[in-house]
Amino acid sequence: FKQLGVRNCYFPMFVSRNALEKEKTHIADFAPEVAWVTKSGESDLAEPIAIRPTSETVMYPAYAKWIQSYRDLPLKLNQWNNVVRWEFKHPQPFLRTREFLWQEGHTAYASQKDAQEEVYQILELYAGVYVDLLAIPVIKGRKTEKEQFAGADFTTTVEAFISASGRAIQGATSHHLGQNFSKMFEIIYEDPDTQEKQFVFQNSWGLTTRTIGVMIMVHADNKGLVLPPRVAAVQVVIVMCGVTVNLKEAERKALLSTCQDLEAKLSAADIRVQGDYRDNYSPGWKFNHWELKGVPIRVEIGPKDLSSQQLVAVRRDSGSKTTLPLSNAVVDLKKMLDDIHESLLAKASEDMKTHIKEVEDWASFCKELDNKNLLLAPFCGDIPCEDKIKEESASVEVEAGAPAMGAKSLCIPFDQPRGGVKSGTKCIRTACTLPAKYFTLFGRSY
Repeated sequence: FKQLGVRNCYFPMFVSRNALEKEKTHIADFAPEVAWVTKSGESDLAEPIAIRPTSETVMYPAYAKWIQSYRDLPLKLNQWNNVVRWEFKHPQPFLRTREFLWQEGHTAYASQKDAQEEVYQILELYAGVYVDLLAIPVIKGRKTEKEQFAGADFTTTVEAFISASGRAIQGATSHHLGQNFSKMFEIIYEDPDTQEKQFVFQNSWGLTTRTIGVMIMVHADNKGLVLPPRVAAVQVVIVMCGVTVNLKEAERKALLSTCQDLEAKLSAADIRVQGDYRDNYSPGWKFNHWELKGVPIRVEIGPKDLSSQQLVAVRRDSGSKTTLPLSNAVVDLKKMLDDIHESLLAKASEDMKTHIKEVEDWASFCKELDNKNLLLAPFCGDIPCEDKIKEESASVEVEAGAPAMGAKSLCIPFDQPRGGVKSGTKCIRTACTLPAKYFTLFGRSY
């Protein structure tokens, strides 16, 4: 963000009812989720105060004061904060919670073209977070009119897939707000060419701690976490093995010294490493402990390894063991970390690919949905039709604690099958008489 000229800021978490309700369309979508503070101690407040569900209505009154001239543009601000959305759905840790940490960027431009270019630029950054850091494939696209952000001209999104539940999950969104909010909050600048007052064009975009939940759900197994190397707090853990009562003290010290020396070399090479030299736990206990925590590589060194000047590297993702020379450990372990990332990404990509089904009739739509797949289907884009698709595709969920859920539109993928729907193609819903406009990705979603 800094390279794009975005500066960090922080605005209050409380917002007055008057400010929150200024943009009627915007707040209408958030109304059921807004948490209100109504008391101070035992006294009722004269006017309830909302806890921000998002910060447009908190920040934009300040934008109206700060922006007067074209010289004040573009204005690019980002804040990391907690927001509260008091949803009635059953909350799930990380994936859908009533309070979450996120970053939200809010920018203002004189040019609509520049503003729209930024929308896609930010979306690419978000896709990079998932693909390049978390080893998670995503589908980039535009939200339907029904699913787009309240008050936006259009919303772009990256969508991920969790095969264990057969559900998609929204990864991050980037919105073009047009002049909708600038007209409400009177964010105006003077055009240098015409000397006329003009409303600015705005964007907002956000990424949340939901990314952690997606990472866990996509990569973890029955042994515990499987952390992608590029975000793992500890990339390599070193465990001493073969330290028995029969091991001579000099040999034990030499083994410990070798492990500590390797730890120092890896750390100097910017590998996040931790040596586990605790003597009150067995190697087996440590193996389970670090597997549970998802550390990408476990290095085992015992007396025999020391005499052979080698180590054993165990990959968390596959469980495979490799014997490596100590002399080349830094290079070999760095390569292994890269291999783990590529392996996790390839596995998740193949998993997603096999669970995306292109369907052309309603019977196939419902069948593949119940098979825990995502569906690429021709769709008319009509909001009432989209409501009916969700209603008519609902069935009893097999997932414990989850309600019955029909298919919702996830996005209109930028990458359309065969270049898009052919002329004359009908909407996927049998009762709909409207022509399809584009292939839309549908699925059950968190």
